[in-house]
Amino acid sequence: MSPAPKKAEKSGFEASLAELEALVARMESGELPLDEALRSFERGVALTRECQSALQAAQLRVQQLVERPEGPAVEPFELPGEDPVAGR
Repeated sequence: MSPAPKKAEKSGFEASLAELEALVARMESGELPLDEALRSFERGVALTRECQSALQAAQLRVQQLVERPEGPAVEPFELPGEDPVAGR
């Protein structure tokens, strides 16, 4: 009998969102020292930007799928300012 499959790891977006939610909960508790609160805030800003970038990429992909006259098809896309060679 084969072992049970492992749970799929969270994607980058879901992991970032979960970390952000945990940071917000800790900060809202009001129990963090100032230094730790500032580090948490900085990390939260970075996570927010990561999530926004992932959502923007998903939105562009959906638009590309929906706006084709011949029907849905997946095409590679680039975010504004993205290096097509490096993918960022």
